[in-house]
Amino acid sequence: MRVVIKGHRFPGRTCGPHRNVHVGLQVGSRPDGLVPGDATEAQWTTEVRVIDTEDGRDFRGPAVQGRRGERFLYLTWGELTGNDFAMFRRAKLMLNDLPETCDHDEVSVLVELTDPQGGPICARVKEPVAHWVAV
Repeated sequence: MRVVIKGHRFPGRTCGPHRNVHVGLQVGSRPDGLVPGDATEAQWTTEVRVIDTEDGRDFRGPAVQGRRGERFLYLTWGELTGNDFAMFRRAKLMLNDLPETCDHDEVSVLVELTDPQGGPICARVKEPVAHWVAV
């Protein structure tokens, strides 16, 4: 299935000591699709295979991170200097939060990218900050 991450409510290009802040989807160990921290919206798309096992659902794909039973997608925040990206914070979009009836070709997750203190969202991101929708 295709997972489309739609980000909105960005924190800005300057966050605390960090300058030229960008966010992207982490694929393997690298950011993909970097977007400036002062954008109005962003969208990242990745393929995720849902695998039914005796223990429940499992997930695979180029951007899937974590161990079995705890798989997630990372949005990674960092400072961009030239082509160098220095990560300083990440947000986890937990794949177990996908709708149970997720047999669709596409699922979207709408994510607010600013935390209550005005910085980049981080750690496990759950409802209502991340809202999963089967398309």
